[in-house]
Amino acid sequence: MADNVKPRVRVPRSAAAGETITIKTLISHPMESGQRKDSDGNPIPRSIINRFTAEFNGQNVVDVTLEPAISTNPFLEFQSVVPEAGTFTFTWFDDDGSVYTESKDIAIG
Repeated sequence: MADNVKPRVRVPRSAAAGETITIKTLISHPMESGQRKDSDGNPIPRSIINRFTAEFNGQNVVDVTLEPAISTNPFLEFQSVVPEAGTFTFTWFDDDGSVYTESKDIAIG
């Protein structure tokens, strides 16, 4: 597990039914590509967030595969239609098997 990994998500508190909203996510993660070497010349093991998913009330909204060229602390922004009040669940999958999740509720108003 990478140290100090912290997911952050910005979702509006409410939206009109059928409205398209913008969602922003950021996860603090060092994203080591596996291409660099330490001071002794040994390869630093790869450690990246390799997949990101977002669901709304259990329905898949986004499913992204991330590759080693992704930057440190990856930021993702996307849009989603909100048909009803509910919960967005965001999941980041790490190479070491760690899974990080964050949930945000949205109301119809």
